[in-house]
Amino acid sequence: LVLSAASIAFPVLPAASPGLLNLACQFVCLSLRTQPFHCSVPSRPVYLMSPLFSWLLGQAVPAGLHVRLNLQTGAREVKLQEKDKFRSNLKGLDINTNTYTSQDLKSALAKFKEGAEVESSKEDKARQAKVKRLFRPIEELKKDFEELNVVIETDMQIMVRLINKFNSSSSSLEEKIAALFDLEYYVHQMDNAQDLLSFGGLQVVINGLNSTEPLVKEYAAFVLGAAFSSNPKVQVEAIEGGALQKLLVILATEQPLPAKKKVLFALCSLLRHFPYAQQQFLKLGGLQVLRSLVRAKGTEVLAVRVVTLLYDLITEKMFAEEEAELTREASPEKLQQYRQVHLLPGLREQGWCEITARLLALPEHDAREKVLQTLGALLATCRDRYRQDPQLSRTLVSLQAEYQALATLELQDGEDEGYFRELLGSIDSLLKELR
Repeated sequence: LVLSAASIAFPVLPAASPGLLNLACQFVCLSLRTQPFHCSVPSRPVYLMSPLFSWLLGQAVPAGLHVRLNLQTGAREVKLQEKDKFRSNLKGLDINTNTYTSQDLKSALAKFKEGAEVESSKEDKARQAKVKRLFRPIEELKKDFEELNVVIETDMQIMVRLINKFNSSSSSLEEKIAALFDLEYYVHQMDNAQDLLSFGGLQVVINGLNSTEPLVKEYAAFVLGAAFSSNPKVQVEAIEGGALQKLLVILATEQPLPAKKKVLFALCSLLRHFPYAQQQFLKLGGLQVLRSLVRAKGTEVLAVRVVTLLYDLITEKMFAEEEAELTREASPEKLQQYRQVHLLPGLREQGWCEITARLLALPEHDAREKVLQTLGALLATCRDRYRQDPQLSRTLVSLQAEYQALATLELQDGEDEGYFRELLGSIDSLLKELR
């Protein structure tokens, strides 16, 4: 096909496609409006160009290529498509007509989509085949393990087996302790701890606190502390199962120090973020039990943990009330429960103002930090008693001088906000409040 405009000739599609040729001719001719033009189809055959991936011009154009008009030179250029896969999707579409109907376009788009789906399906099959080459089915693995006398158990099955081993009268003390030790690992997970309720395992462990063997009490409390931690459902079941009473009885009686450590850990896990348990703790005389524990000889480690627990309970209630005030919630149930926990008056009545002040004499910096935090939390309740305590004032002044020197050394080492400087700030704040 030759398009004449002055002395310019534009070769386009071959004469074998007259419908599309006429359409192309009209498009090119209409685009040349500056000079007269004439469109004609030669009778002799046209030799088509050999298409490449670079732009060519001045040759006959076969079907299915990428054609563009170069606005800088005015020439029309042609090259192969970057991915010539779309031609196969157009099979069956009539391209020998002057126009395309909406049905033709829909058909073409449908074939594009079918091609994409086929390609995606092939990719999925290839990926699945690769996975199958890399990994073996679980049924096949189970069969191999059975041949090796190895049984694959779920966490639930393992916990049931461990509870049965612990609860069996034929198990030795070593076997029971080993079962509790392994069980503690699993109940750290919240779901596993809740599964322990479903088959009565939690109550079996709680009943283990009644054992005459100190080791059984110790490891049973170890399991309970892990199960109670941040798990409200288990905490509720434990209160209903009598765990709180049993824990307080162990702390109030003569027991080895390792057993009391684990029991105190279980008690802390049960009370934190559980206001109803805190109410029951006060009703059962929990503060008196802890006071006796702290005053006993050789229990300094437990005393620091008790003070930390009291600080956590005081601040927990305070934060709950502040959050309710900020969010302006009317009377949420949890806030009502916290308001029924009369912890600060109980601490004052049970002499915890003086007990906490005496613990500042502990030599460890970490212990002093926790005691200072608790003193600050009790300040509003115990201010008058602190002011009447000359020993507390002397201890604070002595610690102020000690931590002033340590803070100076930190400053020389380039630590502007060091650990000892923070402790010195707490001491300065207490002294200022007590003047």
